Amino acid sequence: MSQQQSAEQSEERYGEFVAVRRHGYVAELVLDRPKAMNAVSTDMARSIGAACDALGADLSVRVTVLTSSHDRAFCVGADLKERNTFTDAELLRQRPTARAAYTGVLELPMPSIAAVHGFALGGGFELALACDLIIADATAVVGLPEVSVGVIPGGGGTQLLPRRVGAARAAELVFTARRVAAAEAAGLGLIDELVEDDARGAALELGGRIAGNSPVGLRAAKRALRLGHGLDLRAGLEVEDAAWRTVAFSGDRKEGVAAFNEKRSPEWPGE
Repeated sequence: MSQQQSAEQSEERYGEFVAVRRHGYVAELVLDRPKAMNAVSTDMARSIGAACDALGADLSVRVTVLTSSHDRAFCVGADLKERNTFTDAELLRQRPTARAAYTGVLELPMPSIAAVHGFALGGGFELALACDLIIADATAVVGLPEVSVGVIPGGGGTQLLPRRVGAARAAELVFTARRVAAAEAAGLGLIDELVEDDARGAALELGGRIAGNSPVGLRAAKRALRLGHGLDLRAGLEVEDAAWRTVAFSGDRKEGVAAFNEKRSPEWPGE
């Protein structure tokens, strides 16, 4: 078995509810708590954060695809059965762990894609919103229903959703707590690509295409896009220039230019 084939078939577990599978240069981060429709418990949140820390430090990962092992849900959000047992003090102590799961996905340094099948509600939709791109299939139902149970989106939803669809549309969705089916979600810009079925397959295929590009370039481009968003143009151009300087003298830049001139596919050193 080749090293590439071995990497494609490998799986690493992070606790009971999260797995990372490798498909060449694409890492699949799998939410794997099917008995609870991937409701995010404290243990699962801790595992998501740990998996994201490991992926972020792995320079061989060029793209991360966030998927679910459940046949009817991407993730239904926080584990409200667990939350119902918490005292106020326990809920407060759990907050940093929960928050680290969402920021872990948000701060992945490589491009990230969410593959949404079935329900992506509350924290589940926030995990998808934390990714750079969202691909969903016709079964998808998304929404931020937190105000209907007396809380607010706490995994980045109030900040990420308006950046995606604008302040007024985000307000309507958060205030009404309504669920949005796939076709409407695509029309509103809540998802980036709607496929008839197999969101996971479509996301992995897109991830593979992205992963053919320079890993140094991909991370720098994501950094420029994320850090420059919302800044005035002059400040944004400074962010872009700083990111450009991190790739301009890299091995990837040298290899990319050489491969172009030699009319061959680049073999990225990743440095």
